[in-house]
Amino acid sequence: MDMDDFVRNKLTEWGFCNLIERFEDEGIDKEGLLCLENHHIDSLIPKVGQSAKFTKRLKFLKEESKTNCPEVEDVSNAGPSTSASSEKGNRALDLDGELQPPSKRQKPGFIGSNSEEIILSCGKSIMSQVHGRLRLDEHTKLNDFLKSKIRGLETDKRELIGVFGRSGAGKSSLINAVIEEFNLLPSGDFKACTSVMIKVEANMLNFKYEAEIEFISKEDWKDELWCLYNNVRDDHEIEDKLTALYGEEWRNKPPVENLLDNKYFKEIPEFLMEKKKFLTSESAAELSAKLLKYTISESIDEAEKRWYWPLVKCVTVRVPKNPLLQHVTLVDLPGNGDCNKSRNEMWKEFVGSCSTVWIVTDINRAASEDNAWEILESACSLIGNGGQCQQIHFICTKSDYSEKFDKLSRDAVRGHIFKRNMKAKDEVQKKFNTLNNVKKHFNDGCFKVFTVSSKLFRKEKQSKPTVLQLDETEIPQLQKFLQNLNDCHSETLNFVSGAYGILSLMQGARSRDTADSKTEVCLRLEEKLQQEFQKIAKTMKKTYKDFEECLIDGVRNSESSCEETLHKFLYPRQKGSGFHKTLSSVVERSGVHKPKKGKLINLNMKLSSKLTDSIDEIFRNTFPNEGKPFSEVINAFSLDTEKLIEKYKAVELQMIFLKIEEERIKTRLTKIIRDRKKTIYSSLTEMIEDTMQDGYKKAAEFRGTHKLYNMRETLKTHLHDSKNTMFKKAKRVMLQNLQMLMEEIMETVMKSLNEAIELSLKTDDHIIPDFSAELDQMKKYYKQLKNSSHEESN
Repeated sequence: MDMDDFVRNKLTEWGFCNLIERFEDEGIDKEGLLCLENHHIDSLIPKVGQSAKFTKRLKFLKEESKTNCPEVEDVSNAGPSTSASSEKGNRALDLDGELQPPSKRQKPGFIGSNSEEIILSCGKSIMSQVHGRLRLDEHTKLNDFLKSKIRGLETDKRELIGVFGRSGAGKSSLINAVIEEFNLLPSGDFKACTSVMIKVEANMLNFKYEAEIEFISKEDWKDELWCLYNNVRDDHEIEDKLTALYGEEWRNKPPVENLLDNKYFKEIPEFLMEKKKFLTSESAAELSAKLLKYTISESIDEAEKRWYWPLVKCVTVRVPKNPLLQHVTLVDLPGNGDCNKSRNEMWKEFVGSCSTVWIVTDINRAASEDNAWEILESACSLIGNGGQCQQIHFICTKSDYSEKFDKLSRDAVRGHIFKRNMKAKDEVQKKFNTLNNVKKHFNDGCFKVFTVSSKLFRKEKQSKPTVLQLDETEIPQLQKFLQNLNDCHSETLNFVSGAYGILSLMQGARSRDTADSKTEVCLRLEEKLQQEFQKIAKTMKKTYKDFEECLIDGVRNSESSCEETLHKFLYPRQKGSGFHKTLSSVVERSGVHKPKKGKLINLNMKLSSKLTDSIDEIFRNTFPNEGKPFSEVINAFSLDTEKLIEKYKAVELQMIFLKIEEERIKTRLTKIIRDRKKTIYSSLTEMIEDTMQDGYKKAAEFRGTHKLYNMRETLKTHLHDSKNTMFKKAKRVMLQNLQMLMEEIMETVMKSLNEAIELSLKTDDHIIPDFSAELDQMKKYYKQLKNSSHEESN
């Protein structure tokens, strides 16, 4: 049978006789069939149903043909010549025992080093086979533990970068330029909607441009519609939102129920079904055009009558195989959240999860741009102590040519632009140095200023001459920053180290004649664990006491100053109906008002400010964003397994497992603490908001000529009656949350390591298959990655 017969017979076997002629025309032989990727299949088989079935069958065929990973010969001398792969006809299994497709080959030169991609691909293949060879019907404690550990190997942690800035500041152009997809996000003549959050990340599955649109719920829109409908008056923002979705029909004042009629949502049945809408395109420009009605509030195309951005909660845009977005997501965020509850909750979640924040503004007014600095000030507690932001990048856009340079020589123009950029950087840095309320959340060195020109960068990339050199716009520095985030992502090392530990445990469990060594080592480990546990407990106790003392001061200062704080808020310099509208919005929205322009107003934060001030410093030192929390005790924690290996060679494999498990527990604790600390910090303001709710509700009920007076008096009375219990309750809740975290930390350490010690040293399981070859291969990968990591750090 020649290779053409192989392809013909396979197509017949799979039920694709109609494709034989097409495959012959394309010259696809056996080797070509096995090399087909998703984009080839999409071209050969345009019908989605047939394409999906063919892809599934081809994946299984590739797996049958793949008895080893020959690519790894480029990485180390030996491929995964595992004991599993030597079994004829053995297929890799997924973690539930089903047939697993082989790992996709990446394009040459794609993301990071090829060696890491190959190692990760082959490592996953090895562990899938290992899982498949464990006795799935055998439910011993060790067997269940091993299967659970293998399932937990794969994690996809992504670094989130929040991009803030007013409409027109150049956010979309910046994102397009940095990831070199110049037609992706609409910019220029289009006005982005200020309430839609847009996530940009990599599509690792195929070469399509994709978008995923998530809508608010129909119930949410009903509640928001009622609020909008009854508060239109002269508010242009509300008018824009209603007109976008309903045209001029809403002006006739039909009942709210009529505006929920299905006829308004014919193009988006997903909204009615509360499902996500998916868009797919071959190019960035094509996808961008499809997204306009979901992300743009105004455009030059007046023919488009219906806009759906008021209903959109979030849009996720995926770019095929982009090296800068493999482990990084860029999120275009509104500056002050949103009045819609579900959108606002998602906004808070995104902001609190950002490891870096980009504040984008026009270079010509960078230091004086109120909107940019207001965004930073209003969000600082959410990204700082209440979040996990490590770096703030202030990005000055449009730092390129100006018409006033027309009569100057090229060198003179470059000189002027250089001076202007340096001046802008200096002014921005000086401005940041004055923001004490922001700086207290961050360490020195977290703030950096960049001057960029998306327009210049695009021209240079398209080989069009410009007045400046490419390295004179700092977009390449931002690209390098993103690449460093990807390079620092330790997905491959995390997977391989975990797999190496698991295989060590499995082989150690097969060892015989080590009973005496195991008993002695076990006693030493349990004693050491108790000693280390006591150190953690002592540190936790001291930390709790320090927080308690700070909060006692915070409660005292809050009780003595809160009424003055409220009075300043209720009687501002603003006169007339302006403040009347503002206060109405504040009480209707539980103490928070998000104006279209100007600073966010949060009365709850004003009232809780003395409490948060009292613990800001100790909180940042205890839970630093740029380092490990409780670093002095968690980093120092150790079972000293390396010393035990030197003395007890018979249990070396078990000690390797315990050493790796110890590091993985520390990593898990860091994640747990970073998640919980956001809840702990925000609890102070949330408890104030909760206590003030009755006051807000009563104030919101007033109507008529004395409305402003009645709202003021109601809030003052409520605060006066609540102040002696409100701040003490907030203190108590925060300390309870802190105590719960500390107990979880100690329980995780003790439970995880006690279980690991028991299963590695008190359990013998000779029915576990022999995985010595797999262990040898994973050990090689582990050492290679560790050596590479060490060289990079030097």
